[in-house]
Amino acid sequence: MIRNTLVATLALSAFSVMAQMTPVGLWRTIDDKDGSAKSEIRIVENNGVVSGRIEKVMDPKAKSDELCVECKDDRKDQPMLGLELIRGLKKAEGKDVWEGGTIVEPSTGKVYKMTMTPIEGGKKIEMRGYIGFFYRTQTWVRVQ
Repeated sequence: MIRNTLVATLALSAFSVMAQMTPVGLWRTIDDKDGSAKSEIRIVENNGVVSGRIEKVMDPKAKSDELCVECKDDRKDQPMLGLELIRGLKKAEGKDVWEGGTIVEPSTGKVYKMTMTPIEGGKKIEMRGYIGFFYRTQTWVRVQ
């Protein structure tokens, strides 16, 4: 009986660690320039495609009714709260990397191609947005 309980506990522990290597969850964005927390992003997966929306704005200077005035696509003039930042990411075969999607930078309206890689056992995620050979990387922290 004890052996069965131990085996079940170890199996569940291994499963929960593997499950954390997914980007699905709530993430706190950390500005790569000044290290401050800017927002919380809810990342979801639907039919193998990952997307992410702003769930909470943490910047004290931000207005609660702020719109994405710099966005140039269908996100133009949409509320920041609930804005879909990440679109179209898919898991690379055989790797813990999601790629092939885009991320918008609301302050400029620029849309970058991106990759997303869980690090530190899924406690953090490395977000890399790039245009051509130029890229910018941020590390986000898992909230849940």
